[in-house]
Amino acid sequence: MTGKQERVAVLVRLGFTFTRSYNLSAAPGVINCSIKAKGGQRIRTAVLTMTVCKRAWNVARRSEPKMVPLDNPFRMMDLAYKAKTTRLFQYEDLQKFVAAGDAAGERSIGTAAMIAFFWLQREIDIIGRFAWSHYRPSDAPHVARIIHHKTGEVVDLPLYDDDGTVLWPDLMERLDASDRHGTLIVTREAVDRFKKVRLPWKKRHFLRHVAKIKIAAGIDPEIKFMGLRHGGNTEGADANLSDAQMRALSGHKTNAALLRYAQASTQQRRVGARLRLNARTKGGQRSE
Repeated sequence: MTGKQERVAVLVRLGFTFTRSYNLSAAPGVINCSIKAKGGQRIRTAVLTMTVCKRAWNVARRSEPKMVPLDNPFRMMDLAYKAKTTRLFQYEDLQKFVAAGDAAGERSIGTAAMIAFFWLQREIDIIGRFAWSHYRPSDAPHVARIIHHKTGEVVDLPLYDDDGTVLWPDLMERLDASDRHGTLIVTREAVDRFKKVRLPWKKRHFLRHVAKIKIAAGIDPEIKFMGLRHGGNTEGADANLSDAQMRALSGHKTNAALLRYAQASTQQRRVGARLRLNARTKGGQRSE
């Protein structure tokens, strides 16, 4: 199949037939199909689908003007979308979550939560890729090697300050006291009865257990596991880290990507207001 044929095929697979009398009402039908996904409406998915369709129609029209009609039914669609703000895990929530997980015999899930909050790794990397060889690796025993497979970034996080201060005491104490069951740090607690080893978590199964622990800890069910990574980034912003320092910790490549995680908070506004006040009143000149 040629490139031109592939672009046309994209729209054909979505149910469009390119005739002189085509049905413009087909486009809303695609939206309905896009948002009726398992787990509720997926507005963002629908908007992205329509954006791709609009682009594909234009490209296909230029490539095959005799086959694709001139009028693009996606052109006049209102595709505005505003993402919902991710609810944050605060440090206090993390402590309650870990305690509830340990009490339920799910120590590995508490460990995963701490890795997400402190070392800002994505859940899919934590449960499927983060190995003991990444914690105090042989070539750099004083770091934790956090690999972000989504971006390809590798972040060697120092475990100690120059004066020897432990930088991640909660998590390091937990890891140093943990038994090792295979190559991955986070595994299921129970030994598989057939394979006789502790298997890695599957994402859906992992998140079901996370939900149960949140209920036991009295944490709002609307706060998702990804809120741990958002919470850790926001903690850095509250601590007045520069954008460069935060990217160095989180592995984000751009400030735009970073700011989707490091949310504006009351503490940041309070610090900003204090700095403005100090600037106005410097030298005894008050504006109030």
